[in-house]
Amino acid sequence: MLLSSQIPLLVAQSAEFDAGVKKMAQLSARLAYVMMCATLSWGVLIATGWAEKLTGREGLKNGHMVLASLAIAFGCIHAFAFTLIQTGTFSFIKLVLPFVDGGLFRHALGILGLEVMLAIAVLASMRHKVFYRKWLRFHQTAYIAVTITVVHSWFGAIANGNLSVLWLAGLTVLVPTATLALARFLPPEVLMRIGMLDAERGKEPGVGEGDAMDVSVNNEKCHRYGTCQAEAPDVFQLIEDNRLTYNRRPPEEHFAQARSAARACPMRAIEIRERVK
Repeated sequence: MLLSSQIPLLVAQSAEFDAGVKKMAQLSARLAYVMMCATLSWGVLIATGWAEKLTGREGLKNGHMVLASLAIAFGCIHAFAFTLIQTGTFSFIKLVLPFVDGGLFRHALGILGLEVMLAIAVLASMRHKVFYRKWLRFHQTAYIAVTITVVHSWFGAIANGNLSVLWLAGLTVLVPTATLALARFLPPEVLMRIGMLDAERGKEPGVGEGDAMDVSVNNEKCHRYGTCQAEAPDVFQLIEDNRLTYNRRPPEEHFAQARSAARACPMRAIEIRERVK
């Protein structure tokens, strides 16, 4: 008799505990969403050189890493919270492997997105021990990870009846993030045309300042981030021992690439001099 009277109390306590855990999971998910978008946005601003133009400071790589760490930390808290739900069916294995025991598609997206971000973070700490060009290509999968994690967030909001929050706050964060990500891959000529990039020294886009170009790199400033290679693979190359090699006098068809790399270098280590032969 005593046991039967305690059952409703235990059920009520369990439901109250689960409600608190779900609120924690919800809050950590929203913080992870915001930090993730901020990480991508700040990474684009650094890679394109716009961060230095806005702040007057070189590099600012630490800010990008701090934002990324916070995004991953809140994402991990969000995932771990589900293992604490007493009336749920989430196990550690189910939160690590997508589609295990009938896992939902939206859950699989979140798992994959978080695991790719964790892999990028681990390799980032080992980038001097990894063939740099391969690491750079893998780092670029962060765009894919962010995309599928955003889709996971929206599907989760729909399933939990919180879509109205994301329509207002989520879109407010997502729109500038998507805009910057798109701008990251647009040619400099297009960015100049739409006003996101200034033409160099008053010249019209696509017009060089001379018939020959001299390229030099300040090795004291250069941190081997690999941005120059991403912008101008025909001019700059990071080789296996993490040394930077480059064409000091590139041909005319590579002038635009070299200028783009100089603009994008987060440490402002690339100097370009154009002259008439």
